[in-house]
Amino acid sequence: MSAVNITNVAVLDNPASFLKPFQFEITYECLAPLADDLEWKLIYVGSAEDETYDQLLESVMVGPVNVGNYRFVLQADPPDPSKIREEDIMGVTVLLLTCSYVGQEFIRVGYYVNNEYDDEQLREEPPQKVLIDRVQRNILSDKPRVTKFPINFHPENKDPEDQTPPPDRPAETDGNREEPPASTRLPSDPRLP
Repeated sequence: MSAVNITNVAVLDNPASFLKPFQFEITYECLAPLADDLEWKLIYVGSAEDETYDQLLESVMVGPVNVGNYRFVLQADPPDPSKIREEDIMGVTVLLLTCSYVGQEFIRVGYYVNNEYDDEQLREEPPQKVLIDRVQRNILSDKPRVTKFPINFHPENKDPEDQTPPPDRPAETDGNREEPPASTRLPSDPRLP
């Protein structure tokens, strides 16, 4: 059983300009006191085919973590468009919110993000070069993909039953597993739960 459970993630300021910061209000509960901090990360997937275009937008340590309920707002700068291939800026991509404890990822929340022009005429007749200041992002916050990984929250316990499988083998999956609408389908991306 997990010592930490995310009870809610609210995507704030959505939809928004591509160049505005991301904001997530994260609510979680801790069921057992933890000796170390939790590490929260927000990762923008710049290309479904190539992980080298992924951008770590924010990484924060949150603690101390005692038994109780917690809430905070994670704010992150937008991705750097110069680090994304021009052909991958527009359309659908993925945003990953992860949480780790002592270097062990135990939850991953994946969101589809649709980037399109804020003007109908630009959508119908897109310019050859992307006008980044006219791109609007829309995080599909109502269909997150949540994957939980079993980890040992108390590594001082050396009981072999506390050992967990590697994070590439999730123990259970929550969240909406429906296929996204045809207009938002991405090529298969193993980073999305």
